[in-house]
Amino acid sequence: MHITMVKKRLADGSPCGKCVQAEELLRSRGYWERIDEVVWAAEGDPESEGMRLSAQHGIEIAPFFIVRDPVVPDASVVDSSQPRIYKSVLSFIKDQLGSGSLSAGSLSAGSLSAGSLSPGSLSTEPFEQAAARLAGAEPQEVLEWGLRTFGEACGIAFSGAEDVALVHMATRVGLPFSVFCLDTGRLHPETYQFIDQVRQKLGVEIALFSPQAEALQAFVRTKGLFSFYEDGHKECCGIRKVEPLRRALSGRPAWVTGQRKDQSVTRLELAKVHVDENFQGSKGALVKLNPLADWSSARVWEYIKDHDLPYNALHDQGFWSIGCAPCTRPVRPGEHERAGRWWWEAETKRECGLHVK
Repeated sequence: MHITMVKKRLADGSPCGKCVQAEELLRSRGYWERIDEVVWAAEGDPESEGMRLSAQHGIEIAPFFIVRDPVVPDASVVDSSQPRIYKSVLSFIKDQLGSGSLSAGSLSAGSLSAGSLSPGSLSTEPFEQAAARLAGAEPQEVLEWGLRTFGEACGIAFSGAEDVALVHMATRVGLPFSVFCLDTGRLHPETYQFIDQVRQKLGVEIALFSPQAEALQAFVRTKGLFSFYEDGHKECCGIRKVEPLRRALSGRPAWVTGQRKDQSVTRLELAKVHVDENFQGSKGALVKLNPLADWSSARVWEYIKDHDLPYNALHDQGFWSIGCAPCTRPVRPGEHERAGRWWWEAETKRECGLHVK
């Protein structure tokens, strides 16, 4: 197998930022020596080798990876000489370099009630013991336990500032992971831009889950687009968020959220590892990880700034907690960070159903 990494060199001679990050990721995971050659696509020079490869394969982003197998001379053997192209460094690592084959641990309701992980999981530590041990652990340790125990099927739910910190931490753990996001259809334009910025900056794939069209159309036809101002947001959130999340989690044994205890009166008792009482996973009971439970908003933002991570541009306009456009407003001076979410309802009802029954 021969691996070529195509990197972009900017007009001033410096490498593009995403290429630098991809190389750092490969080095941090011990994979850099597996790259056989690095080819440069020079900005403004269509004759540079990297630009020719880019045109040949119809790729307009950098870096990308070309994986070639040896040509098999025996005509009776299927030719494996066609190159495989990867535009995502994480997909490239998973398919070509990683142990990739980390199987997800499985949990059943029975095994959880007995206080232990199922025999097929990657961890043999009893669940209750692990949950107690991780209660005082740092976020990255909680994340690493989840990824080692459940593999890539342990998905990180992405939407806001806390989540970009978690995704960044996951890239440092060095184990395969996956990320998903609920696209309600009513997110701010800045939120969609934020999703793409994270994709590009951290080189991750973010799977989007949208509402089921038939249910959404029936709801809008019957109640219009703004009924939640009159009778509460529960029904709308059920269609736009809860049902898509149920689908997103149905094939997973565990998931990771960016919840913090100080975000709401409904989250004061939040545990870092517990069994999700709202949703079912691939093997019945679903494990939920909240690595940032003990962190404050200030600590999250300190992490984002220290690591130069992207964030939603709405934060610079006075928004703290950001959801759907009609249900989110800027926070006024002195207000709690979630005061701008469903502000017309009682504080105890300002949950969409993803985390509280």
